Amino acid sequence: MEPDIKADSTCDKKGWQKLNTGCCSGAVYGLGFIGAAVYYIQFAPTFWIGAIGLLKGAVWPAFLVYYALTYFGI
Repeated sequence: MEPDIKADSTCDKKGWQKLNTGCCSGAVYGLGFIGAAVYYIQFAPTFWIGAIGLLKGAVWPAFLVYYALTYFGI
């Protein structure tokens, strides 16, 4: 028996069905953002360095992937 999946109006217009598959990744990203923001702001000597730290906190997964690929030589 197949589950009954209701599509919203955007997906319905395109003939797609919307599936909620990323329930936990948002929480992990949010905790990572908060942790990175606290880390960067904690060591910021000026306001603008802290502001840049907030931006770094938002894009920390990109840094993680870049350095992981560099480490593995890919």
